[in-house]
Amino acid sequence: MSASRTTFRLSQFSRQFSRASPFRRPNGRRYQTTEATPTTPPQSTAQRLWNSPVGVKTVHFWAPVMKWALVLAGVSDFYRPAEKLSLVQNCALTATGAIWTRWCLIIKPRNILLAAVNFFLGCVGVIQVTRILRWQQQVKNESISEVAQQTTEEAKRTAEGIVKNPEAAAKNALQ
Repeated sequence: MSASRTTFRLSQFSRQFSRASPFRRPNGRRYQTTEATPTTPPQSTAQRLWNSPVGVKTVHFWAPVMKWALVLAGVSDFYRPAEKLSLVQNCALTATGAIWTRWCLIIKPRNILLAAVNFFLGCVGVIQVTRILRWQQQVKNESISEVAQQTTEEAKRTAEGIVKNPEAAAKNALQ
């Protein structure tokens, strides 16, 4: 009695776990069909754009559209003389473009439109920073690395002045 009962229990136990195995194929086979049986009617291009996770009714669409204004402003600065451009501002645009281009490809939903605008923003920033550094090099007859080092020290002194006395820094900025 015990031998047969033990065998019966083992067979039930093994059957129970073989059914629950995540590697077991249901009904023996798994395949994909090429037959198209959509549950909803096909949508037009406008409907898909409207209902998309990065569609027209979301911030994922409108933020890049508005950010193109920064890129266009940077492009319009190509015609300004380099001495009138701000190195700190253009370094900020370059860093923003580089950081957010990468971030737009990581977040869900992945926003290619925002990544594109940030990439071009970084490109515009790199071009402007290069123009400014070359102009400073020509004026001072120094190498670009020396000019960049001096500019870094100048920005550091400005930041320290702002931290120590923000009111005086604001008055100096307005003059």
